[in-house]
Amino acid sequence: MPKLLVKLCLAVCLLSTSTFLSAHGPTRKKVTETIQINVPASEVWEIIGDFGSADVWLPMVTGIESEGGNEPKAKRTLILAPDVKVYEELKKHSDEKMSYTYKIPVKTHDVAILPVNNYSSTISVKDSGTGSIVTWKGAFYRGYPNNDPPAELNDDAAIAAVTGLYKAGLEHLKTLAESQ
Repeated sequence: MPKLLVKLCLAVCLLSTSTFLSAHGPTRKKVTETIQINVPASEVWEIIGDFGSADVWLPMVTGIESEGGNEPKAKRTLILAPDVKVYEELKKHSDEKMSYTYKIPVKTHDVAILPVNNYSSTISVKDSGTGSIVTWKGAFYRGYPNNDPPAELNDDAAIAAVTGLYKAGLEHLKTLAESQ
């Protein structure tokens, strides 16, 4: 009888452990996009280096409200349409490194617009010798924090939205920088 009890306990432990392990929530996703721009890095940084200038180079941004300049905790509101806004906060900024990092504060945007949570991002410009390379990378969780998300808030939707944003922004930046 004791052996049967031990086997039964082991079986229960194994089953509950496997159920527990498969019941976790979403994992953090990452997207990185880069683009070669045939303009010196300093000229590209002049376009994107001001945290409050996203409306200049992001085609989907129709307006911007910003406060705090390029200091940590500066804030900007990207206006995508009259009633569609995304709030962002600057974490760090370096003109010397031609880079800044920002985040979307928790629960400040409509996940139907950008299906992500706990989003942070870094954009940087490096000299490539023949121009510059702009890298935009982000880390985030999908828009639905629990198991079994709806299709529009799942991992694939989050990755597709961020990738689309980065590609459109970088392509527009390239066109803008190379036409000046």
